[in-house]
Amino acid sequence: MPTEADATDELTLEEFDLASDDSKRQVEETLAALENELVGLGSVKDRVREIAALLLVDRAREQLGLSSSRPTLHMSFTGGPGTGKTTVAQMMAKILHSLGYVRTPRVHTVTRDDLVGQFIGHTAPKTKEAIARAAGGVLFIDEAYYLFRPENERDYGQEVIEILLQEMENERASLVVVFAGYEDRMDTFFSANPGLSSRVPHHISFEDYSHDELMRIADLMVAKENFRFDPAARAAFADYLELRMKQPRFSNARSVRNAVERCRLRQAKRLVELHKPLTRDDLVTLTETDVRGSSLFRDGASAG
Repeated sequence: MPTEADATDELTLEEFDLASDDSKRQVEETLAALENELVGLGSVKDRVREIAALLLVDRAREQLGLSSSRPTLHMSFTGGPGTGKTTVAQMMAKILHSLGYVRTPRVHTVTRDDLVGQFIGHTAPKTKEAIARAAGGVLFIDEAYYLFRPENERDYGQEVIEILLQEMENERASLVVVFAGYEDRMDTFFSANPGLSSRVPHHISFEDYSHDELMRIADLMVAKENFRFDPAARAAFADYLELRMKQPRFSNARSVRNAVERCRLRQAKRLVELHKPLTRDDLVTLTETDVRGSSLFRDGASAG
């Protein structure tokens, strides 16, 4: 005769409460960090949430004995430099680790030079070493399109692609590969390698930041280091960004970080030359002089 305990067991097998799942809590913490630490990127954050939701539901299905194939998790991140691709890869690794899809939240970043050898027989060991270092985590291949150089028939990049194709299929349970780079070049890269494209179901586009978003990023960077812009300095930095965004090699948040670092250098020089005791306010305040000392204001040269 069925007992109350039997009924409870039967109920347990029929439902899975995601709200009480510790893995879901960890995923939500990572998503909250993604939201709070990265300015803008609304469409990127939406795609990450969708992937997280897919994996949470897949976990619930597994708990209830509903068999299905493991989701393919290889991804492509496209966008300009300094748009948060590496940071999002790190957040994604944490989500995958929380849900048991990778053994470690580590991201191993490589470029062509880390994978392609200079002579026959050199490429395979280099590529397999990189894959071994990323095993159990995420392999992030930056500027992945440089692996494909059709104009050079003796190039060894194609050998890397062939090894990746094999490992991405054979090691799906222990390796996630993220390809990253400029959108137009990545489109060409995948078009020329349809076997690779078919193994990458998640394509996420990272847009350049707007001026207002870059100012918010600057404010966050300055505050994180226990500095602050005074009002005139903040207005000057806004002017600086207007100019810098029109210059070659602008790299979004990366260029903002470099500019803030140079403001700090100019502040330090200014303070040392005061030859007087320094107050706390002196040490934390970036002034208009610290910003407008950039060569960009003097002669329109590349950012200084």
